[in-house]
Amino acid sequence: MSDTTSRALALLNLLQTHRHWPGSELAGRLGVTERTVRRDVDRLRELGYRVESTPGAAGGYRLEAGSAVPPLLLTDDEAVTMAIGLRVAATQQMVGGSEVTLTALAKLEQVLPSALRRRVNALAASVQPTSTRQAPVISPVVLGELALAARDHERVRVRYVDREGRESIRRVEPHVLSPSERNWYLLGWDIERDDWRTLRVDRIEAVEHTRVLFTPRDMSEEEVQERILLATSWSPQKIEADVVMDLPIDRMREYFGIWADGATPEDADRTRWPVGGSDWREAVYGMFYVPPGVEFTTDFPEPHRAELREALGRLIRALDAPAPPSRF
Repeated sequence: MSDTTSRALALLNLLQTHRHWPGSELAGRLGVTERTVRRDVDRLRELGYRVESTPGAAGGYRLEAGSAVPPLLLTDDEAVTMAIGLRVAATQQMVGGSEVTLTALAKLEQVLPSALRRRVNALAASVQPTSTRQAPVISPVVLGELALAARDHERVRVRYVDREGRESIRRVEPHVLSPSERNWYLLGWDIERDDWRTLRVDRIEAVEHTRVLFTPRDMSEEEVQERILLATSWSPQKIEADVVMDLPIDRMREYFGIWADGATPEDADRTRWPVGGSDWREAVYGMFYVPPGVEFTTDFPEPHRAELREALGRLIRALDAPAPPSRF
């Protein structure tokens, strides 16, 4: 393989891994001049790749979305089949993990021409994979668009419906797409709220690309996992209650960190915090994390309140009673 061909393939790979590349950065990555980059771009165009170029200081190159499927790689039928398969795999959380599936899906969907994209949408809508899980329906189109935006660090507008059925338009900087249990979650920075938000993908009804790029914010893998875990715990619970603790909300947030999400100030000195669970034991679990020495009240409902009081009475009697003989 000639140096020219190898360099053109390396250029193509870079264009497929990011939506926009400044010419100077491409030249630096490839170890050539910007003039050589322009010649290699022309070669790719001759091969059928539609590479868009923009002039000026902020200009550069991008592989045009909706361009023809490159020749000698995939036929139209093969491209459609692969796109459908990747969409099903992504929504079913299969094939080598979510990151691999979404990366492949984003690359393929970027170069599908509009006619093939329509075929994919029509056929994918009729594909109903067998599953024993009762999982929410996730739009593969929405998932694919979010994958592109997260990969390219592009702000998006999404139409979101919360669990109360309220619709809103969110401007989000998407950072991570992650499956957890039966759902997909988008972790992103909400522009209006100036804070992190975790959105369920099945509740996102539309995605609008803004072409505004952002610089990703630092977040460790542990923080990502913790925020996703927090989002999964916020699904409607069988038992729900509020705790009002004698702690100002600023100090409460400092103590609880991201687990303070959902807390609201009751007044200047007290904070209201929701707790819940599938039974009274799970619902009570959060109360044990109220800081030592901080008094609180709760609207824990009956008959669970009586069950908790009876269990606590037995626990206190067990702690006051003499310890049983040692087994050894």
